[in-house]
Amino acid sequence: MFTPNISINGRQIGPQHKPYVIAELSGNHKGSLSKALSMIDAAAATGVDAIKIQTYSADTITLDHDSPEFLLQGGLWAGRTLYDLYQEAHTPWEWHEALFERAKQNNIALFSSPFDLSAIELLESLNCPAYKIASFEINDIGLITAAAKTGKPLIISTGLATLAEIEEAVEAVADAGGNQLALLHCISGYPTPIEDCNLRTLTDLCQRFDFPIGLSDHTLETTAAITAIALGASIIEKHFTLDRNDGSVDAAFSLEPDAFATLKQEVDKAHLALGHAGYEIKPSEAGGRDFRRSLYVSQAIKKGESFTRDNVRSVRPAHGLHTRYLPQILGQKASQDIAFGEPMRESYLSKPLVKRED
Repeated sequence: MFTPNISINGRQIGPQHKPYVIAELSGNHKGSLSKALSMIDAAAATGVDAIKIQTYSADTITLDHDSPEFLLQGGLWAGRTLYDLYQEAHTPWEWHEALFERAKQNNIALFSSPFDLSAIELLESLNCPAYKIASFEINDIGLITAAAKTGKPLIISTGLATLAEIEEAVEAVADAGGNQLALLHCISGYPTPIEDCNLRTLTDLCQRFDFPIGLSDHTLETTAAITAIALGASIIEKHFTLDRNDGSVDAAFSLEPDAFATLKQEVDKAHLALGHAGYEIKPSEAGGRDFRRSLYVSQAIKKGESFTRDNVRSVRPAHGLHTRYLPQILGQKASQDIAFGEPMRESYLSKPLVKRED
């Protein structure tokens, strides 16, 4: 049985809580520990809730082979072998302790995507508070099982997966005893064209599963992420870079610090705007009902004169009789002289109104 919310370092994550925004550092450190540490500082300063890294080496994620199936054919990394790309993009394992310590100094959660069992062992030794399964690993049931067995919250991206594969991954977590799970709707295009986002899938996932759903966003802007909040997303993950033009491996579809800070502010506001379903008068509306429409005397009326559509009208403000009573008023006789601009009162009528219960 999965919990309706998950908790990372004490931060509750779910539909009733503020969106949980994750800055994905990936390989944008360009092989520099100093830059990776600076990225943690800069990401924390944007106000995001967590920072994510990736724990693999080229040797643990692929083979050093140059046959066609190991060669990237299109997109940002066309012509490179998988091994060459991951050799550049990986976060060296000897950096991890320093990265976790820098996040702690910034009072921000840091967790990782492990890509094999040895990565989980390393991360467990560092008390990693949660695990993220990347889209390309959603079919690695052994990896998912091992991550779930740690008892830590698990976030799984669904890019490239069929519904049946998503359900199999969810079942694997449950079978391993995991009870804190979130799924991120994801399109694994780098970058993702806005028209490919299919954010209604996120709504469908919210209906299918009783745990947090979010978005891993690879578009170039923030529109999809903000829209996702309105559709029920509890988590937003997006790639982070210090400089989109610095040539780092994922910089082309990452957000720079100022844009990330704006993203965090906007998704928080989108969540606030959702509020709750209700029809009570809000504080900002206080006094507004006084300026709705009601019935007023629009021409001076003599005692015994009939009320007509010319001398009684529905106007603002709302200090007269309710507009629903106009049909009962028309044709009645005035009980007294009534000045122009007076709010209509039942005492002005020759016979009482049949009133409705409000």
